[in-house]
Amino acid sequence: MIRVLLADDQSLVRAGFRALLDAQPDIEVAGDASDGEEALRKVREMRPDIVLMDIRMPLLDGLAATRRITEDPALGDVKVVMLTTFELDEYVFESIRSGASGFLVKDTEPEELLRAVRAVVDGDALLSPGVTRRLIAEFAARSKEPAAEGALAELTEREREVMALVGIGLSNEEIARRLVVSPLTAKTHVSRTMVKLGARDRAQLVVLAYESGLVRPGWLG
Repeated sequence: MIRVLLADDQSLVRAGFRALLDAQPDIEVAGDASDGEEALRKVREMRPDIVLMDIRMPLLDGLAATRRITEDPALGDVKVVMLTTFELDEYVFESIRSGASGFLVKDTEPEELLRAVRAVVDGDALLSPGVTRRLIAEFAARSKEPAAEGALAELTEREREVMALVGIGLSNEEIARRLVVSPLTAKTHVSRTMVKLGARDRAQLVVLAYESGLVRPGWLG
């Protein structure tokens, strides 16, 4: 059972998400919160699998709450997906840097929300498919100068290749087709790369790909 915590200051949004998620046989809403402080407290108490976190909330905004969650070793298994009204909310870029596993717009289709929740828990998700590559392009344009590649020293050539493909927004299936391997093999390479680099998920792997210089702006294609 996937346990979800809903954090949003709008009661109607929480109610709508709860109704949708609780209707699924493999998902349950463990609790909800109306501000960032409450969300952080409940995450520590309940240890949900995933938090759907609104970016703008009172007392403590979603960005700060996410940073505190992802920086706490005791909460290493908790995934955070940011919720925003606009696809390219100015805070989305910083939320990815802060350790969020991705983001969804609040008016996303119900099926897409359910797919995202399941995929993020499986460690297989990045962002809403409809905006993934556009967001990555924007992130790349805003990213700082690449750091030295020393952090990638432990990776094999194939793992670097796979990391670069993750960095340009390809799914495991697309990576498998590009490298002419099975999807399971591609997923294994991605998983090993994340373990070696200490990445929480694919979103952080994308950040590392740009910040190490392995992938650079303009390489989307």
